[in-house]
Amino acid sequence: MAMAAGGGGRRLPPHSPSGLVLQTVEMHTGGEPLRIIPRLEAAEEAVAGGLSLLSLRREMAATQDHVRRALMHEPRGHAGMYGVVVVAGGVATTSAHLAAVFLHCAGYSTMCGHAVLALGRFALDYGLVAVPTSPETAVRLHCPCGPVTAFVPWDGCRSGNPVRFHSVPAFAAAIDLAIDVPGHGKVVVDIGYGGTFYAFLSAKQLGLDVCSSKTRDLVSAASAVTEAVKKQFKLHHPESEDLAFLYGTILTDGKDAFSEEPTTNICVFADEQVDRSPTGSGVMARIALQYHKGLIQLNQTRTFRSSTTGSLFTGKAVKATRFGDYNAVIVEVSGEAFYTGTATFTVEEEDPLKYGFFFK
Repeated sequence: MAMAAGGGGRRLPPHSPSGLVLQTVEMHTGGEPLRIIPRLEAAEEAVAGGLSLLSLRREMAATQDHVRRALMHEPRGHAGMYGVVVVAGGVATTSAHLAAVFLHCAGYSTMCGHAVLALGRFALDYGLVAVPTSPETAVRLHCPCGPVTAFVPWDGCRSGNPVRFHSVPAFAAAIDLAIDVPGHGKVVVDIGYGGTFYAFLSAKQLGLDVCSSKTRDLVSAASAVTEAVKKQFKLHHPESEDLAFLYGTILTDGKDAFSEEPTTNICVFADEQVDRSPTGSGVMARIALQYHKGLIQLNQTRTFRSSTTGSLFTGKAVKATRFGDYNAVIVEVSGEAFYTGTATFTVEEEDPLKYGFFFK
């Protein structure tokens, strides 16, 4: 292996970091980064004490948010960074190979499809599944929104692509909802749930084109829709109010009827963060909406393209089910995840920006 260190056997600094040291595995799925923290002692201690995953999510926000800020924000991260804390053991991983706490620049999400695809590979290569099977291994994950199963190619030595996963129940929360968006007037949105809630509408309603408009204009318009929906529509989740929040808005090309041609979208989530991938949880929600409207049938595969990178995911409804009062579907999402490296991040206590800064 080639070494980037200087000559003469010298070790790269820092030699005695005065604060936090965090080791990560770096991946991306469809261009969307995933910074994996394989072990965080505080999280493992919390679940060993009996905390559920949703409770751990709240606990991390209250007591470990400096870790999120240090790794997601500049100078170690950037405005589009995404991460996950892997948890093994404790009540959070009962009947699963691992649990996941998702991190982004503004906080903690409840579901992340691109991360699940990457974590499927990571779980096999890191040895979290005791006896992987060829040609494909099922990896059971606990996400804050519920259990998800990834199916990962395995050749006996390493994981491969494409990875697919089966979702928590996805459903249509609202159809043809009229929303007054300041600066844009009345628009009609659908709200779908795919482990988290999104508003969906065609960019054309906002006078934009998801394929050719400036990203800044798409982000501003999508964010305005998100804020308007939050004020004008109350969300309900069948199991937990912790999950009853609008994560973002996905602008589409309007091609919702079944076609073998890709449909393009852009997802703007959290604090104006832009997903570089086609958005796995968004694919779940969008498939659920299309199935609810009778536009697609079970096992009809659709292809979704990211307007930012051109990367592709596929999605299909594989099973109809009920979730609380909602007619729902289990969605299969497929995509490709790749390793980009490993890193050791250090924090020097005297650094005035030791836990990062957010700049967008």
